[in-house]
Amino acid sequence: MQPKASANGASTFAVDELDRKIMSALNVNGRISYTDLAKEIGLSRVAVQARINALMEHGVIERFTAVINPEKIGIQVSAFFNVEVEPKFLQEVADLLSEDPAVTSLYHMTGPSKLHMHGLFINNAAMESFLKDKLYTLPGIMSVDCQVLITRYKSRMGMRL
Repeated sequence: MQPKASANGASTFAVDELDRKIMSALNVNGRISYTDLAKEIGLSRVAVQARINALMEHGVIERFTAVINPEKIGIQVSAFFNVEVEPKFLQEVADLLSEDPAVTSLYHMTGPSKLHMHGLFINNAAMESFLKDKLYTLPGIMSVDCQVLITRYKSRMGMRL
């Protein structure tokens, strides 16, 4: 569990097998108690808590969150967007879209200033309003490609170890 620099100069954090076991268990159940996790891993509660705190402090664990099934709360439209933006407006557009509650993820992808975005909407009318009133009005938008999800087979937050 030591910070180090990677080949590209970014700061990384060396994790050992115990850290990986902790992260794997938290991936399955983020609400597990330190005591139960300690029993599962074979460490003391204090040691598990210290390791989790270190992982959080170094940004390895970014946050704990509930994963909500949008369909169960009446959100009917899940859509993916590829948005081409003039390069000089890319950061401004990304910042504005990042603040919108309908946008669940936003990535800068390879290609000519492409943003890849996922959004959730109550219905088609809400998605159309988002497109007309928010997305199309942003500066530098050159094109928008939208694909609506039909069936979700797998959805996962974070990464597997």
